Amino acid sequence: MNQFDHLKDDDSGDHEDPVMNREEKSDTDNSSVNNNNNNGRRKTVSPGVGEHPLQYNYTFWYSRRTPSRPANTQSYEQNIRQIGTVASVEQFWKFYSHLVRPGDLTGHSDFHLFKEGIKPMWEDEANKNGGKWIIRLRKGLASRFWENIILAMLGEQFMVGEEICGVVVSIRFQEDILSIWNKTANDQVTTSRIRDTLRRVLNLPPNTIMEYKTHNDSLKDNSSFRNTKITL
Repeated sequence: MNQFDHLKDDDSGDHEDPVMNREEKSDTDNSSVNNNNNNGRRKTVSPGVGEHPLQYNYTFWYSRRTPSRPANTQSYEQNIRQIGTVASVEQFWKFYSHLVRPGDLTGHSDFHLFKEGIKPMWEDEANKNGGKWIIRLRKGLASRFWENIILAMLGEQFMVGEEICGVVVSIRFQEDILSIWNKTANDQVTTSRIRDTLRRVLNLPPNTIMEYKTHNDSLKDNSSFRNTKITL
């Protein structure tokens, strides 16, 4: 975690773009940070000289939909937008400093940060046998909790090998929702360790309700957050 803190870029600015504060700014559009959404021309991202490499490359995604419209796999895939990939601590802070904070998003919006090559979709090969822990937040907490959970993931604090796929923050009208996805839903030792690490890194009160849902169940009821298994 220290390597993230002492390299943090405190740059900030007005929110001009729905996702990026200054998306066209040249220093986020260089060879070390991929923000090209054209899969056919995607650049390979690698740490720059002297930079601190992450254990895995990570890709940011953004999605937004109209709640009144029924969700399905095709419409979801059309609405999700890849916005950048990072390979080092320095690239992460440079990119992250230009992202709008989740608490400033409006409507039915989601930020996703997943290992490169894994789509934030239930059907993805890396996700299909997995599930996610869910934490429901009152409005106003999303930005701080989002930053804490992604720093914990990038800093490999969960100690569960390659089990972690990515994290999502979901902005809704009545509440915001934080979730972390893992590969193997039926591995209770791993899911319990992820739950306990979440409690620690987010400094959750002992009585915080946490929910788990397998992606297979999500596919059955076409829902991310309904019909979950609740644990204290």
